[in-house]
Amino acid sequence: NLLAGYNAYFQIAQSVAHVVIFQELIHDARVIPIDGTPHLDDSVRQLHGDSRGHWEGDTLVVETTNYSSRGSYRGASENVRVVERFTRVAPDTIQYGVTFDDPDTWTQPWTLMIPLKQSAEPIFEYACHEGNYAIAGILAGARAEEADASR
Repeated sequence: NLLAGYNAYFQIAQSVAHVVIFQELIHDARVIPIDGTPHLDDSVRQLHGDSRGHWEGDTLVVETTNYSSRGSYRGASENVRVVERFTRVAPDTIQYGVTFDDPDTWTQPWTLMIPLKQSAEPIFEYACHEGNYAIAGILAGARAEEADASR
């Protein structure tokens, strides 16, 4: 969430029982039940939390809880409650609002809104390319190891 500005495309698909939100950055695909399935037991914690969705009129509301203490979500504690709202406000625009509620971290809940504009551009594979700078050395080392092994 909130990785706007860099590899920030979303692709949203819906079936009868689930909504899938695929995000370009980090290839995160969130499969969100919208069939009334309750949240997992509070003892079950997940790195990306446990999301459940429902419709309020034309707005998809997604509540995420049960974050793992191993990962910090925007500096919040594992007890953060995140509520996202996706509302189509124009043929090519979804208003994306998200509220963070964590009394362990903030004195009060806070909300932000980002307009998501439709794009004809494709979603690309997200990959780190740090190795590109060292590829010449990596390949030279591999060729040296191959030469040593063939002696």
